[in-house]
Amino acid sequence: MKTIASRDNPTFKLLRQLVEDPREQRRTGRTLIDGPHLVEAYRTRVGLPALIVVSESGLAIAEVARLIEAHQGLEPLLLRDALFRELSGTASPVGILAVIDIPAEAADSIEGSCVLLDGVQDSGNVGAILRSAAAAGIRDVVLGPGCAGAWTPRVLRAAQGAHFNLRIREQAALATIINNYRGHTVAAIAHGGASLYSMDLRGQTAWLFGSEGQGISPELLSLADAGVTIPLAGDSESLNVAAAAAVCLFEAVRQRRCGAAG
Repeated sequence: MKTIASRDNPTFKLLRQLVEDPREQRRTGRTLIDGPHLVEAYRTRVGLPALIVVSESGLAIAEVARLIEAHQGLEPLLLRDALFRELSGTASPVGILAVIDIPAEAADSIEGSCVLLDGVQDSGNVGAILRSAAAAGIRDVVLGPGCAGAWTPRVLRAAQGAHFNLRIREQAALATIINNYRGHTVAAIAHGGASLYSMDLRGQTAWLFGSEGQGISPELLSLADAGVTIPLAGDSESLNVAAAAAVCLFEAVRQRRCGAAG
């Protein structure tokens, strides 16, 4: 396999750009996934990546060797450990990553429940919401302007493979999405909404979540059919947006499975 030992290598420079610059991801239509779990998840749910990259020490790890074998037909690119660490976002990388093509965004209308994110900037929160959405059976997640890039390595790590079960749209006009949506739009707000547990959530729902600092924009909030608030203990002010999304989505799952609200 080809070995790269220098930071001046053109291929290594391109890989580092994919890690550091979302504009390069958009320009090339590619991104990096890091670690055995994501590499295997992509292979089983999507197919072969564009490139497999391994570290010198990773070659000695049985899980990495198995993944290399599973990607027959792809010649891995070998990096010196120091170079690999520059690409990996983890303190102790296992030693395998892959370059993948970012899926084309769906152009058709949304059918079924979905998640809309308004200005959620934290990568960990975006990734966690994607993970909860996929686990709750949501198919479509739409990110408006100001959100962390869905296909950045940090969001990919936080989502742990959820991307490959979702249809993700970025930089979308959320107001247009809401106006064209055939179901009900429910905005999750920290205070003043109806109790989450008093609402009938069995129907088709577009869940709208905003950033922790700014919340949902007034324009979008005015378009929602209802606002819901998660009841908290008296001395608790609010939940992290990713935690709030998980609570909301799985309350809807519970209601659909039980066949009754509340």
